[in-house]
Amino acid sequence: MKKLLLILIVVLVMTSFGCASRDYVRQQIDPLVDRMSKLEAQLNAIDKRIATIETKVAMLQEKVAEIDEVRNAAQEAMRAANEAKALAQDAMRSANEARALSQDAMKTAQDCCNRADAAVAKAEAAADRAENAAQRAGKAFELQQQK
Repeated sequence: MKKLLLILIVVLVMTSFGCASRDYVRQQIDPLVDRMSKLEAQLNAIDKRIATIETKVAMLQEKVAEIDEVRNAAQEAMRAANEAKALAQDAMRSANEARALSQDAMKTAQDCCNRADAAVAKAEAAADRAENAAQRAGKAFELQQQK
């Protein structure tokens, strides 16, 4: 009986801890396979989204490069405009100085004309006096001749 009891205990222990059947393993693995399939699909979708994002990033980098080129060109144009402005301001100063000099020259010429007019007037007055003196001298000469 001890042997029988021992055999019975061994059979019970073996059947309680026995190997898993194929159906049991499939039942346990099928949900995992489904979850893994879903995860793979999600990973594929994420990979596609990443590829799209990488493409957009590359396009944005190209746009940024173009914007940098435009910005550099605009800065160069601004520098050229500032140089042109400085040249224009120098030209304006030179023109103002030339105008002032021409006004001074005009004033000097006007003064000279006024002096020339005054000299002409004095010369005419002197000529009139000389003519009067000549007439008097002529009359005095005639009176001297008559005596």
